[in-house]
Amino acid sequence: MPGQQHPFDQSTYQVRLECGLEGLARLAPSDVVVVVDVLRFSTTVTDAASRGEAVALDAGAHAVSINGAPVAVAAAASDALVLLGCLRNAGAVAAAILAEQERRARRTSIAVVAAGERSADGAVRAAVEDQLGAGAVIDALGALGIDHTSPEAAMAGEGFHGLRRAVRHLLTASGSGRELIERGLRDEVLNAAEIDASIAVPVLRDGVFRAL
Repeated sequence: MPGQQHPFDQSTYQVRLECGLEGLARLAPSDVVVVVDVLRFSTTVTDAASRGEAVALDAGAHAVSINGAPVAVAAAASDALVLLGCLRNAGAVAAAILAEQERRARRTSIAVVAAGERSADGAVRAAVEDQLGAGAVIDALGALGIDHTSPEAAMAGEGFHGLRRAVRHLLTASGSGRELIERGLRDEVLNAAEIDASIAVPVLRDGVFRAL
C-alpha cells in the first residue's frame, strides 16, 4: 500500500545505509543520496572536481565504474540530490549535506550507499573500502549533529571511528586494494586512503559531476 513502511527501508531514520544498486532500491526515497565507491570512482571524480574538472556520467564512466556509476544513475532517477563521497572528502560531504538541510529548512533524509564490488556474474559483495568510506561520511554527519542513524548506518559510522587510524593499512590489505597494487596502482590506493584531504564535493546534475 502507498506509504506503507517496510522493515528494510530504514524510513524511520534520517541517515540510512545500504550496499549496491539493490540496496538503494530497498531504501525509502531520500532527499540526498551519497554514492561511495572509494576504489576508484568516487575518489577519482573527487580529485577531478578539486581541479575544477567536470566528469560526465556517460558510457565511459560506466566502463570504468561498474559499481558506483549505476548507483548514481538510479539515485538521480529519484530526483534526489546525488553526491559522491569517499574518504578524501567525507567531512566536506557532511558539511554540504548540513548546508542543504539548512537551505530546505527541514530535516533532510540521507541515504549513504556503499557501492560494493560487482563480479562478472552480477553478484555484489561488500567492499572494505566502501564500508569505511560510508562510515567516514556517517561519522562526519554525526559530528555535525545529524545523528539520527539507522542501526546499519550506526555500525558503519562507529566502525570507521574505531578503525580510523588503521584506514591506510586496511585499504592496502583489502582485496580491492591488493588487486590495484598488483596492477602497479599503489599510489592510487594510498591517495584514496587519505582522510579529509579534499573539500571538493561532486554533485550530479544533468548527467555530469561537478564540484558543488
